[in-house]
Amino acid sequence: MTLLGNAAVAMWWNVADTHRTEFHEWHSKEHLPERLGIPGFNRGSRWQQEEGGDFFVLYELAAYETLTSDAYLTRLNNPTLWSKTMMPLHRDMVRSQCRVVASEGRGVATYVSTVRLSPQEGAREKLERHLVPLLSRLPERFGVTGAHLLRTETPQAALTTEQQIRGGDAVADWIILVNGHNLAALRTVCSVVLDQGVLEEYGAAATVHGEPYRLVHAMVPQDV
Repeated sequence: MTLLGNAAVAMWWNVADTHRTEFHEWHSKEHLPERLGIPGFNRGSRWQQEEGGDFFVLYELAAYETLTSDAYLTRLNNPTLWSKTMMPLHRDMVRSQCRVVASEGRGVATYVSTVRLSPQEGAREKLERHLVPLLSRLPERFGVTGAHLLRTETPQAALTTEQQIRGGDAVADWIILVNGHNLAALRTVCSVVLDQGVLEEYGAAATVHGEPYRLVHAMVPQDV
């Protein structure tokens, strides 16, 4: 898929087994519609690893300024009762507010692989020069439908009520997303093309690869 807009919020977390059923209902029935009702939110999607695995959630935004819009901050500082109940259950939360550096692909496919990384000191430009053309070619590979590069740029703002409820969030730095309809193809891309050793050769550090996530639910403003 091509990301819908120039900014995004990318998040990873887990939820205990005892709360997963309610979490899915809350996120599908309240949280996704709430977020997609905010001007500038173009698409929201929830993905999950194999049963019992982590979640990945992506909100695609029209512009970076959406992250500090009055409508968005109002929602973050006035969570519903159901949200107040669910937010403390988000474990190992990583939440990154990003600019979209590069995005290639078409549509929404079944799987997404995520790679979190940081550039080595002094290697930012070298790493970006390698990644942007590389990702532009990935959708040509069998089973791959999209590839994207996000760079975290956290707005200067006070902690929101939601963040305070969760106890603060960890933050990723650079993020690579690779979408596809073939699970084996995505695993090959991550183990060969985006292998940690290869990325380090081009200036990456602190690389975190995860097992691909499967799409659970996606929504656009027209669904609200």
